[in-house]
Amino acid sequence: QVQLVESGGGLVQAGGSLRLSCAASGRTFSRYAMAWFRQAPGKEREFVAASSRNDYITYYADSVKGRFTISRDNTKNTAYLQMNSLKPDDTAIYYCAADLTKTQISGAGSYNYWGQGTQVTVSS
Repeated sequence: QVQLVESGGGLVQAGGSLRLSCAASGRTFSRYAMAWFRQAPGKEREFVAASSRNDYITYYADSVKGRFTISRDNTKNTAYLQMNSLKPDDTAIYYCAADLTKTQISGAGSYNYWGQGTQVTVSS
């Protein structure tokens, strides 16, 4: 079992930056691929970024490529999402996920564990 707790969300102006953190419990964090998803009001949860277990391979949604960076520190059992050049369209609840169980890295149904989410609001 892994418990995930996100933090770092908040209100920021367009063009600003935020760094989200996802703290994981348990000693097996390094065994899991990690991902970030987001869900805006009235929309489905969408893939943002993912990282392999050792952070050597990363994946990004086209909408955030070049602006967001996923990383992880296995010694701290923590994953991060650095978000730069934020836009109002980035406004959503951001969730971290762990333990990829299917081949579709961008699929919400592919992950076994989820955090409770953290709100990110970008004002224009």
